Amino acid sequence: MTALGHDMLNTRRTLEVEGRRYDYFSLQAAQGAIGDVSRLPFSMKVLLENLLRFEDGVTVSVDDVKAISSWQATRTSDQEIQYRPARVLMQDFTGVPAVVDLAAMRDAMAKLGGDAQKINPLVPVDLVIDHSVMVDEFGTPQAFGNNVELEYARNIERYEFLRWGSQSLRNFRVVPPGTGICHQVNLEYLAQTVWVSEAADGAHIAYPDTLVGTDSHTTMVNGLGVLGWGVGGIEAEAAMLGQPVSMLIPEVVGFRLHGTLAEGVTATDLVLTVTQMLRKKGVVGRFVEFFGPGLDALTLADRATIANMAPEYGATCGFFPVDAKTLDYLRLTGRDAHRIALVEAYARAQGMWRDAQTPDPVFTDTLELDLGSVMPSLAGPRRPQDRVLLGDADEAFELELAGGYKKADDSERRVAVSGGAHDLGHGDVVIAAITSCTNTSNPNVLVAAGLVARKANALGLRPKPWVKTSFAPGSQVVTDYFNKSGLTADMDALGFNLVGYGCTTCIGNSGPLPEPISEAINGNDLVAVSVLSGNRNFEGRVSPDVKANYLASPPLVVAYALSGTMRSDITQAPLGTGSDGQPVYLRDVWPTNAEVGAMVASAVTPEMFRARYANVFDGDAHWQGIRVTGGDTYKWNPSSTYVANPPYFEGMTMTPAPVVDVVEAAALAVLGDSITTDHISPAGSIKGDSPAGRYLSERQVPKSEYNSYGARRGNHEVMMRGTFANIRIRNQLAPGTEGGVTTYLPTGEVMAIYDAAMKYKESGTPLVILAGKEYGTGSSRDWAAKGTTLLGVRAVIAESFERIHRSNLIGMGVLALQHLEGNSAASLGLTGRERFTIRGMAELKPRQTLVVDYVREDGSAGSFETLCRIDTANEVEYFYAGGILPYVLRKLAA
Repeated sequence: MTALGHDMLNTRRTLEVEGRRYDYFSLQAAQGAIGDVSRLPFSMKVLLENLLRFEDGVTVSVDDVKAISSWQATRTSDQEIQYRPARVLMQDFTGVPAVVDLAAMRDAMAKLGGDAQKINPLVPVDLVIDHSVMVDEFGTPQAFGNNVELEYARNIERYEFLRWGSQSLRNFRVVPPGTGICHQVNLEYLAQTVWVSEAADGAHIAYPDTLVGTDSHTTMVNGLGVLGWGVGGIEAEAAMLGQPVSMLIPEVVGFRLHGTLAEGVTATDLVLTVTQMLRKKGVVGRFVEFFGPGLDALTLADRATIANMAPEYGATCGFFPVDAKTLDYLRLTGRDAHRIALVEAYARAQGMWRDAQTPDPVFTDTLELDLGSVMPSLAGPRRPQDRVLLGDADEAFELELAGGYKKADDSERRVAVSGGAHDLGHGDVVIAAITSCTNTSNPNVLVAAGLVARKANALGLRPKPWVKTSFAPGSQVVTDYFNKSGLTADMDALGFNLVGYGCTTCIGNSGPLPEPISEAINGNDLVAVSVLSGNRNFEGRVSPDVKANYLASPPLVVAYALSGTMRSDITQAPLGTGSDGQPVYLRDVWPTNAEVGAMVASAVTPEMFRARYANVFDGDAHWQGIRVTGGDTYKWNPSSTYVANPPYFEGMTMTPAPVVDVVEAAALAVLGDSITTDHISPAGSIKGDSPAGRYLSERQVPKSEYNSYGARRGNHEVMMRGTFANIRIRNQLAPGTEGGVTTYLPTGEVMAIYDAAMKYKESGTPLVILAGKEYGTGSSRDWAAKGTTLLGVRAVIAESFERIHRSNLIGMGVLALQHLEGNSAASLGLTGRERFTIRGMAELKPRQTLVVDYVREDGSAGSFETLCRIDTANEVEYFYAGGILPYVLRKLAA
C-alpha cells in the first residue's frame, strides 16, 4: 500500500496500457502551475514526479515542487527537498549491520514500552548476499563448490541471522548466497524501470522505479533509467523506516557522447576515460546525466558499466534516460511483456522518453566526449581515476617504482620462490581477477575475455605460474551463456575457473596467495601487482601482499595473466611462447568487435534470465537447511563473534540528553588528502596482532577462522577495534609509521588507535580527527561513521567531505566541520598535538560558522572558523537526538 500526498496541484491522471488502468502524477498537468519543465534533465523529472506524488504541505510543499521548475533558470539551488525512494537495496556486508540495528531497535522499542512489530521496513527491501565469498581455491573444477562450503562454514551465524530477518521482518527479502552480485541481480531482475503499487483507494499507481542502496555502486541501475544511488546503512535504515531522504536540489552535469567506439576498444576503456574526465571536472555531490547521439551506440550493459562507476568519478549518480535500448534490455532479460509496454507508455506520457528528436536538456554544466577517441586503458596503481594508456602502462609503472615505491636501486632484482621452478620480481602480476559488478554486468566484455582465452588456449599459452587467476561473474546467467558458447572450457584451461558469484577480489576477498608467493613478496619487499576488472584499487584493498593494483577490462585481465608482468609493453611484447615455439602477441588473441557481437547475439537469451530468476529467493540446500531462532525479537547469542546487540540504544529514554560542548579534545589522528572510507572503515583481513585479532583470540577463535572485517560487520566489538586500522593509512601523529597507530599524547607512546581511544575514554577526554580534502570517499561507509563514534570522536575537521560519509557522521552524532576556503590544518600550523574546544553545540543551525579554539603544547592559544556541515534542518534534529536511529525510534515509540 503506497501513501500519497494531497495533490494540491491536481496532477493525478489515468493511463491505459493494454486494457489496464494506472493512475500517475502528470508532469504535463503540473506545467500550468509551475511552468514548462520539458527541458529539465531526465533525472530531475524523476525528482519532480516524486515531489508531486508526496506533496502534503508538510514534508513536501508546493514551493518545493516549484523550486524544481525554477531550477532551470539558475541551474543550481540551495533548496532542501524530502525525497522518498520506492525501495531499498542492500548487500550483506552493509546489510547485516542494518538488520542488526533493526533487531536492536525492536529490543529497544520493547524496553520503551512500545510494539516491537512497529519496527519493519515500510518500503520494499531486498538484500543480496554477495560480499562473503572468498577466493580460497582457484584454478580447479572444484573451486566453486569448495569456496561455497567455506563461505557457509565461516558465515553461518550471519546467515542464520539474515534468515531470521527474512522470516520475521515484513517487506524484507533475501537473495541467498551464490546467486549473483546485488547490482547485477538488480539490473537483471529486481529493477522494473516503472514501479507499480496500490493506493489506499484501490487504484494502481505507476511511478518511476527509484531506490537507495547500502552499496555505493547502486548507481549501476541508472543505466536502466532507474534513479538510485548509494547511501550509508544508517540513511538506508531511516529510508526503510519511512523517513524521507533529505537532500539539496542537485546541480546536474550533462555529459554529451557522440561517435562510436573504435575497433578493439571496450566499455571498460570508456568508463575509465569517463571517470578520469569527471574527476578532473569535479562532480562530487552532483548528478551526472548522459545525453547526445552517442547513447545510441552504447548497449544497455555499456551504459550500466558507466553508471556503475559514479562513486569513482564522485557523482551522486550517472543517469541514462529511458529509450528503445532500455526496452531491448528489458526484453533480453525476460521481463514481463506488459511491464515493458507500461514502461514505454509511462515514459512517453511523462516526457521521460529519449529519442533522436528529443531536445537536449538544460544542465548546470556540460562536457563532451567523442567515443571514437577512447583508447585501450588501465587505471592504477592506487586510484580509479588514475588512467594510463595501455601502451604506456609499463613506463608509468617504472616511474611509480622509482618514485612512489622507491625501488629504483633494486628494480631488476628477482628472488627465488620456495619450491617453485620460477622466481619473482617487482611488477610481477600475482593476481588476475575477473570480478566485480562494474564489468560482470556486461556480456560484451565477458565474451571478449572468453574469446581471448579461446585463442590463447588454441595457441598453447598458459598463465605464468605465479599468477592467481579467478573468475567471479555477477550472475548465474553468465555461466549459462559461457556454457552455451563453449567458452567455459577455454576459461578453465587458462585457470579462470568459476570461483563464486560475488564481488570477491574487488572488495578484498581475493583470498590468500599461495604461501611461497606470499613469502617471496613479503620477505623481499617486492612490489607485486594485481590486475582486476573491478572498480576499486585503493591501497591495501585487494590483498595485503599486493601494493600496485590496476583496473582493466576482462579480456585484458586474461592477457596480463598470460604476460605475468606490468613491466613490458603488452601491446608490443609477446604474451608468451606458443606450443609451436613462436611468440604470441596481444593482437594474435584479441577478438574483433564483430566476433564478440556475433557470439553475444547467439549465446545470450531471455530464457536464461527467466530460468535463473524463477526461484531466486529459494536458495540451495545449504540455505534451506539453516535453522532460525527468535521471533518478533532476535534471540541474541552472547558468545557470537559475528552478530552482537550494539550499544546505540543503551539507557535510552524518550527525551534525548542535551548535546554538550566539546572541551579540550585531543586529536586521535591527523590525516592527509583522499582518506577513503576504506582507510577508516574496517575492511579486508584481520591481523592476529591487531586489537580485533586479540579480541577474537581472547574468545578462542583460531586465526584460521578470523575471516574478514566485512564478514564481521554485525559485531561492533570487532568493528570498532578495526576502525582506522587500514594497513596503508598514514597518521601524521605517528610520523614514519603506516597502519592504524597513533601517539597517545599524554605519554608520547605510539599504540593502536583503538587502544589510545580507550585510554582517552577512561580519562573522559573527547576526541577529534583532523583531515584534508575529500575525506570519506569510497565505500564501507556505515562503519566508517559508526566506528568513529564508538571510538569517542566528537568532531571531524576536514578541508572537504565526501557526500555520504558527511551525512553518516551527522547520522551517528559526530559533528562534521569544514575549513573555510584556503584554510587547512597545515596552513593554520596545526600539528594535532593541540587541545581543541568547540562551543555553541546547543544552538546549531544548518551550515553556520563555528569557531574552534585551540591551545598548543607550549600554552599559546588560537582559533579558526569552520563551516558546520550539518546541511539541513532534518540533520539538526538527527544530531540532537543522538543520531538518526534514536530519532526514528523515539518517533515510532511516541
